[in-house]
Amino acid sequence: MKSRSTAPRARACVALSFAAFAASPVLAQAVGQQVALAPAAAPLSEVVVTATRVAQPLTDVLADVTLIYREQIERSGAVTITDLLARQPGLELSRNGGPGTSTSMYMRGAEQRFTAVYIDGVRVDSQSTGGAPWEAISLGQVERVEIVRGPAAAVYGSDAVAGVVQIFTRKGEGSFTPYVGIGAGNRRTGKLEAGFSGQSGAVDYALGAARDVSRGYDSRPGTNPDIDGYRQSSASGRLGWQLSEAHRIDLTGTYTDMDAQYDGFAPGLDDHGLNRLSTLGATWSAQWSKAYSTRLSVSESDQRYETIPSPYLSRTKLRNYLFSNEWREGAHTLTGALERRGDHLDNDPIARSRHQDALALGYGYAAGAHTLQLNLRHDRDSEFGGQTTGGAAYGYGFAPGWRATVAAGTAFRVPTLYQRFSEYGQPALKPEKGRNVEVGLRWADGASHFGITAYRNRVTNLINFGAPGPCAGAFGCYENAGNARMQGVTFSGAHRVGSVNLSASLDLQRPRNLDTGKLLARRAQRLLKLAADTRVAGWTLGAEWQAVSHRWDNAANTTRLSGYGLVNLYASTTIARQWDVLARIDNLGDKGYALANGYPALPRTFFVGLRWTGR
Repeated sequence: MKSRSTAPRARACVALSFAAFAASPVLAQAVGQQVALAPAAAPLSEVVVTATRVAQPLTDVLADVTLIYREQIERSGAVTITDLLARQPGLELSRNGGPGTSTSMYMRGAEQRFTAVYIDGVRVDSQSTGGAPWEAISLGQVERVEIVRGPAAAVYGSDAVAGVVQIFTRKGEGSFTPYVGIGAGNRRTGKLEAGFSGQSGAVDYALGAARDVSRGYDSRPGTNPDIDGYRQSSASGRLGWQLSEAHRIDLTGTYTDMDAQYDGFAPGLDDHGLNRLSTLGATWSAQWSKAYSTRLSVSESDQRYETIPSPYLSRTKLRNYLFSNEWREGAHTLTGALERRGDHLDNDPIARSRHQDALALGYGYAAGAHTLQLNLRHDRDSEFGGQTTGGAAYGYGFAPGWRATVAAGTAFRVPTLYQRFSEYGQPALKPEKGRNVEVGLRWADGASHFGITAYRNRVTNLINFGAPGPCAGAFGCYENAGNARMQGVTFSGAHRVGSVNLSASLDLQRPRNLDTGKLLARRAQRLLKLAADTRVAGWTLGAEWQAVSHRWDNAANTTRLSGYGLVNLYASTTIARQWDVLARIDNLGDKGYALANGYPALPRTFFVGLRWTGR
């Protein structure tokens, strides 16, 4: 099975940050709401589709949302999608080594299997480990990311206990536009990308490919002293056809092939994790009248993970059918959807399938100072029977730029096929269930934003890997042996001071196992993230700082992972017409830290990239 993965200094960082906000009238306005942790935030007129599965103006969205755009992704210099997400409010990364190794992403302190992940509307998940195979998702083809925090099972069904992440690839528009990029960094790191996009009459198109390589570093010194690198190839394509003013067809596809070296438990082996992920989707959108529209989509994702020379092979295939309906009349929006999801796992000797059929209903109202969102969904699982979830949220704009929100929702996650039918499994496992309440206060004025969200998410029937039990495994069994509570407060925001763009987020959280009183493994109680950038003589210069308090590596809270602080710097400019250059240094101070015990995280890295775009 794959393992998922300085307190005084971190406390001082938090204290100094609060003092700075309190002391400065300017910075007191700089803590913002629905913006990504980067200065180039989207205008509030931007549209969000993930919160309710239909397009909404950002100003009507009641959920805690972050939007990330291509410009921010390129400037970030992030190697993986999880490196990018870990810089956003409410998200935390755990990884057993370098890029490509076993990776977990915690949202609001919840297990990674409690976050539903989509690529161009295609659901990706692992029926072996549970949760999205983050290490297999390529960042190279990503155009936009939408992060929705809070339970969304009443919209998406099983898995969305803590939230949803939706990843969108490039889409064609305008005239034919090719691009080519090349980059290099230390530890023999290299990147090559190429592609094109555009629109011709009623047809729009985009196609891109990328290759990333790195010699890597010793990810487990003293146990298996060798250099652990990775090679990743990825591609994505989109094709859209506007049949008429009322009808449109979209086809999407992505492919990633990752070969990452890692250090297993047997010294002397050159271990490789081979991870392959592909997605395919087809959608027909129809506008039958000014008020009524439908969308019919069919999608499939296929994830294959293999280790060599130690023999392990697991393959998950998901197939999804969705027929959604939307009726808009003035301030009212009614939605209804029929959905069928099928899961299949091949993990010798397991060869199992299951499916879920669902009916989802929604109602939205937005007028004047009032915004309301109600959702109800019933899933019929082929193994666990009926599961009903609901969500309700209300927002009140009590003054210009200010809005208060309150929300509550229920959610569930059915056990993976591996948790039930492997040698460590128990067929009698029950679905995990969540119940969340949260309140928020938000302010926006032009480019400045402020927000605070307090939440409490209670999960029952929590599935843990426990002591030996009725299963055949000698090391332990999966069991419904826990109850957890994830509660905390998130502050986030952005503000411009002169020519300098500032942004910040602070998470104060306490994810606990209620049965033992212990903190959940590998989750910090305090996360502080700051960023600033400015323009100087044609250059964009930026800096980021991440401060994370200590965590416990194990459920018993006996193995401590020290807190750490990281400083990242970047600079970019246009050196000639159609030519852009980006330089970046991550972990400037070469801070030694670990995201999982015994696996040092990335040391100082630098990267320089050159990109040509045929505009």
